[in-house]
Amino acid sequence: MSPETGAPIVRVSALTKQVTTGDAQLTILSDISFEVASGEVVAIVGASGSGKSTLLGLLAGLDTPSGGRVTLDGHDLFALDEDGRARLRAEMVGFVFQSFQLLGGLTALENVMLPLELAGRADAREAALAMLTRVGLAARVGHYPKHLSGGEQQRVALARAFVVRPKLLLADEPTGSLDAQSGCGVIDLMLGLNQDFGTTLLMVTHDEQLAVRCQRAIRLAAGRIQP
Repeated sequence: MSPETGAPIVRVSALTKQVTTGDAQLTILSDISFEVASGEVVAIVGASGSGKSTLLGLLAGLDTPSGGRVTLDGHDLFALDEDGRARLRAEMVGFVFQSFQLLGGLTALENVMLPLELAGRADAREAALAMLTRVGLAARVGHYPKHLSGGEQQRVALARAFVVRPKLLLADEPTGSLDAQSGCGVIDLMLGLNQDFGTTLLMVTHDEQLAVRCQRAIRLAAGRIQP
């Protein structure tokens, strides 16, 4: 289903996240350790409140842990300052969100062009058009998000994520806002793009049907990995 796997691109060691609420200290994640090989497709599953999205935010360097380490492609994420983490994200990480996160004032084409333009790519328009064609939206490139269905919006989000050819794609409940048929189509497309480009995919989901399509699942309960 995916390219041949290689050396670990993600290493997580003893990752812990605690927050203080009033007089109490709440542990959201406790002593999380795992590795993900390059090219692997991994689901992070668990009930609401199990720590899935917090873990994804830490893997992206969007939040900082209370303890432990995250290494992305050999880079110690939290040895970098905020600007360094932002540069690393720009160089190697793509994102897909449940709520699409498209810019409403930009067309589908302009949304997909944006990360390429930020990277200084002269071929931004051509590359964005090719990717929108790949996700089946060649006829919708001039439409704004409000004129696209949920499934079409998520396809635009996938095109935007994959157009920069990220080494690592982090997806947070990518089908959570879609009906079953649209969600199935988006997953088929995401797994197909992953195979085409050799991207490593980590996907937070509560959907067991989606989880079984991944190579393996990391299961969280009460902030801990379950055996």
